[in-house]
Parts: sequence; C-alpha cells; structure tokens
Amino acid sequence: MRQRGAWVVACVAGAGGVATAQRVVELASADAAARMAAIESAWDLPGGWPTRAHHVRDHLLTTLDLPTLSPGARAGAGVAERGPLDATTHASRALAGYVVENVSFRAFDGSRVAGNLYRPAERAEARGPAVLCPHGHFGARGDDPEGRFRRDMQLRCATLARLGAVVFAWDMVAWGESDIADHDVPDALALQTYNSVRAVDYLLSRDEVDPSRIAVTGASGGGSQTFLLAAIDERVGASVPVVMVSSHFFGGCNCETGLPLHWGESFATNNVEIAALAAPRPLLLISDGQDWTKHTPEIEFPTIRRVYAALGMPGQVQFTHIALEGHDYGPSKRGPMYAFLADAFGLDLTRVSDSAGRIDESPVTILPREDLLCYPAAPRERRPAREALAALRAGA
Repeated sequence: MRQRGAWVVACVAGAGGVATAQRVVELASADAAARMAAIESAWDLPGGWPTRAHHVRDHLLTTLDLPTLSPGARAGAGVAERGPLDATTHASRALAGYVVENVSFRAFDGSRVAGNLYRPAERAEARGPAVLCPHGHFGARGDDPEGRFRRDMQLRCATLARLGAVVFAWDMVAWGESDIADHDVPDALALQTYNSVRAVDYLLSRDEVDPSRIAVTGASGGGSQTFLLAAIDERVGASVPVVMVSSHFFGGCNCETGLPLHWGESFATNNVEIAALAAPRPLLLISDGQDWTKHTPEIEFPTIRRVYAALGMPGQVQFTHIALEGHDYGPSKRGPMYAFLADAFGLDLTRVSDSAGRIDESPVTILPREDLLCYPAAPRERRPAREALAALRAGA
C-alpha cells in the first residue's frame, strides 16, 4: 500500500446511483467505529454471517472476473483449467539450514511469474507446511533492493524455511522481473490476485507440501493480497495480514482499490469484512500505532472476533499491536508471526530461537539481488496490464 494523499473511506451515490469510494487516511476513533458499525449491521449475528460472507465473496469474484474463479467456484477445483505450470528452477543455493531456489512458472499463456522458493535444507519424511509471502510496496532504499529482494523479505522467508516451511516470494505486477509493464492501474489488481492463486497452485504441485497447511502473510500491499487471497481461496489454511486491515482505509494503489471491490450497487464493504472471510481458519492481525491500523485493539480485532465467536471459534483469531512502531514488517512484527504459524501448523519454534528463547534470524544469509534473479541475462519484455488481462480472460 502506498499512501498517496488523504483518503476518507465512505460510500456515496455517484452517477446513476452506483456507489463510489472516497478516501481519507485519518479518522477519529469514534468516526472509524461508526463506519465499522454501519457495515457490521448487515451481519445479523450470530446466525447471519454465512449469508453475508457468501454475498461479499461473490461480489469480490464477480468484480475480479477471473477465469476459473467465478462466484460459487472453488479455487482448488480450477487447477487443471488454469493450465500447466511449466515450473522451472533457474538456480539453487544451499545455505545454513535452508535452500533458496530461483523459480518461475506459467501464470497463463504469455505470462510467467518469477520468484524465490525457500525450503528446509533437509527434506522431511512427511509433507510439511508452506507459506506464501507477497512483498508489498516497499521500494529500494540505499543498498537495500526492492520487493521480493529486500533484506526483511529474505529474513522472513529464510527463517520460515529454517522453521520447517516451504516458502514462496514472488514479484508483484510490474515489479522486479514481472512481464507486466504497469502497476498502479486497476487491471493490476485482477492480475496480481490471479498470480497469487497460481502461487498456491505451484506450492501444491510440490511433493513436500502438505495441502492442509498453507498460509499467507504480507505487509502493506502484501497485506492486501494476504486477506484477499484468504477470502477467495479456501486452500489457504491460515493468514497473517500485517499493517493493512483497517475499518476506514482500503489502500493507496490501484492494485488494491482500482476495481470496486469495496462497494456495489446495493452494499458497501471494507477490509475488515474481507479479512473476516477467512473465518474460522486461523487469523493473526498485526498492527501498529503510526498508520491506519492504529485502532485495531478497540475496533478491527473485536469486530472480527465477533464473527469467529458466532462460528464458535473465538480463539482462532488473534492480534498483536505495536503502538510505538510504524508501517513495516520489522522483527517485532515477524516474531509474533513465526510463533503464530508454528502453533497453527505444529512446528518447533526452538529451531529458530536462541538459548534465551528469542527468535534468532542471524543464520540467514542476505543474498544480493542478482543472485535471486530468474532471468539475469537481460530484462524481460513487458506488455501493458490491460493487454495481459484481456489475454488471460480470453484464454490466450
């Protein structure tokens, strides 16, 4: 998510009576609570949540308009229709307790996703969990590169691999080695979400992955992809959206809000309600006191917990709030995520802890950007997002 100006999140009647969105980041606690309460009134708890969830999920899928992901369809049932992955491992490096592979696979004809797979160095006899790590809008700073190549991304992915998970990080549309030319456009939202679904397909194609233990976690724009993927793909068994679930803020890039996901002719929704579509699967909200997630302890978390309680699973949703920090996926946010996923998937947290029980990321080797590339010889040819999306929908 990129903050590109002040946004007030309200749904107002536009031309023809269709709701459109207005955007402001800052809202007083009372105003944020009032906006949340207006949406929550449609839930009719305790018994009405499944009906509301079905309505919102169908709206998301209708708006995205993606092949094999129509309303009522199950993402796991469309793998064959989405076509072969044709996955290629371009390079592999064995490091301290984990292996990094540079991997690409076919998203659809004419488009391939490039990324990095992190896996435990020793292959277990039984299948293990897998974690998807979308990277969000964190650009290069100084000698720290962008996106999936960033140091904090490498620390997160490698530590999860040392913990025992197979982990995949990939490029957002028009970032890194993406073969799409533009990012801050509405079509990027549909393409990015399709790529996320294909990333699940890819992980499940690997023999070492347990299909019942798939998680996703990302921050900022990666947090948006986290809760959106969990909302539409039932194969995701646990989710950890970081610094993004807000009752009054949608996101600052067209790759998050370019399509009318949050409003329709007859209703309005928000990111809290979309995140709640994960219920009753394990969900951890991580928030901070310096951005639009500052109300999480008193608004967002209690609201989502009411959904989980209505389903008889209040303990399946948790939150960690770091009041004195800001918008990032730093070590104080990664630590609770490691503990949460270890508990959800039965992993031994001592594998990544020091003698005092603290998370120890020091064994991770930070690789230079060029070592993580799938296509180091030359930049990839890129086509406009609109052209690529048209090809995807046409089956080309």
